[in-house]
Amino acid sequence: MKLAVFSAKAYDKLYFNDIQYASQYEILYHDFALSSETVSLAQGCLAICVFVNDILDTPVLESLASYGVRAILLRCAGFNNVDLPAAQRLGLFVANVPSYSPEAVAEFAVALIQTLNRKTHRAYNRVREGNFSLDGLLGHTLHGKTVGVLGVGRIGLALARILNGFGCKLLAHDPWAGEEFKKYGDFVDIDALLEQSDILSLHCPLTEGTHHIINETSLARMKEGAMLVNTSRGGLIDSKALIVALKSKHLGGVALDVYEGEHSLFYSDHSADIIDDDTLMRLLTFPNVLVCGHQAFFTQEALTEITEATFRNLEDFIARRPCKNSLVVGGEVEAGGGYQPIRL
Repeated sequence: MKLAVFSAKAYDKLYFNDIQYASQYEILYHDFALSSETVSLAQGCLAICVFVNDILDTPVLESLASYGVRAILLRCAGFNNVDLPAAQRLGLFVANVPSYSPEAVAEFAVALIQTLNRKTHRAYNRVREGNFSLDGLLGHTLHGKTVGVLGVGRIGLALARILNGFGCKLLAHDPWAGEEFKKYGDFVDIDALLEQSDILSLHCPLTEGTHHIINETSLARMKEGAMLVNTSRGGLIDSKALIVALKSKHLGGVALDVYEGEHSLFYSDHSADIIDDDTLMRLLTFPNVLVCGHQAFFTQEALTEITEATFRNLEDFIARRPCKNSLVVGGEVEAGGGYQPIRL
């Protein structure tokens, strides 16, 4: 059976090839994203595997179905880049990896907070040039600060556990959250979260309801001098409104591991290119803005978990077993009647 892996980097190949299931499949690696221009390379494959910036809109899904692709494996938790109703209509199986080392992302969010707050990135560059001055490196003590968590799923809860250890006061807003967060802090409405947080960290999925949830209005409600951190999805923030808030000095700092226009830039080396994204380039000019390339998930443990869960999803599809990670079951499984294995 052929499996096409799009947006495949060297580390993807390393972990995919190392797993015991890999020898059962003919894996075709493509280092570029899936799109309408590249979808033809999925011909002859029963399944494809994609990542956060691959495009799976209706035209791409229709092309995949016409080529005989029947399973789409997301090696990530987010599925905002997939037209799920279209996938259902076409009878495609779609499964994600809903949880992979939430501590990895939470720990990285704390690293961003501490780096931006204590300016260790600037200190590192200074010292390498022989400059040991402390001017401009003044930060705040994290202990006692109010941290707002927007979205307390597995990652938000992991962040709460860590920051509780720092002695922070924790607030959260999540309409669908369970009770576990109450061990660490209090639930408040969105306005109170914005108004009371010294640091606001975003950990919610990107949906129609959360797109640009941080916008001109919500930024204005944030406490003056507050820090905004996003390790979730770039589309949660209106980047142009963010620039306005930074220029007015209303925000004290911004740390981004994601960006709403990242699909054409992130995960590739553009150091020799002229980057024509003026919004991103403007953000990079602010001394109180820290931008990383969507690496919060990037640990050995997380990559192992992503790979194993992806192949478990594929095995479930082939064996026509119920898959706990399926977002769309797909016509082949639904019509199975006895869950007979698929012929390869």
